[in-house]
Amino acid sequence: MNKEVQSIIKNLQNVLDGTPWFGRPVFAILKEIHPVMVYTKPGGNSHSLIELLYHIITWSEFTVKRLEKEPEEDIQAFDQSDWRLIDPHIHTWANALEQFKTAHDRILEILQNKQDAFLQEKVDYRQYNFRFLLNGLIQHDIYHLAQIAYVKKLLTD
Repeated sequence: MNKEVQSIIKNLQNVLDGTPWFGRPVFAILKEIHPVMVYTKPGGNSHSLIELLYHIITWSEFTVKRLEKEPEEDIQAFDQSDWRLIDPHIHTWANALEQFKTAHDRILEILQNKQDAFLQEKVDYRQYNFRFLLNGLIQHDIYHLAQIAYVKKLLTD
């Protein structure tokens, strides 16, 4: 049985590109952002749009690796890349959007073949299970989407 997994899939799809309760979905907001503004830090010391998106990507990619049960040679690499230094030559908005989409598509693909019992399994390198990780990822995406929407508004008003 995978009713709970299917519910998580639907929630994630809804947040990404559906009609979420909180307003507009992630992809709709991200697609509106002009790449020229993504490196600007409102007030000079807050996070830029690109920093926020790469932070989300880090934890999406962490989730993919844990779902794939891929051994991680250096789990600290995720922690170190969490709020990475942005190099505009490497970390472009187009690259970030593609990485974000690829990671989330992979999560959805992996979940299609999972049964509910897997949600109780402990996540490697962490003290919580997959239910907590996946629901947390959805909440994390929403939380930082709100920050992205706010920063976008500050930069365009």
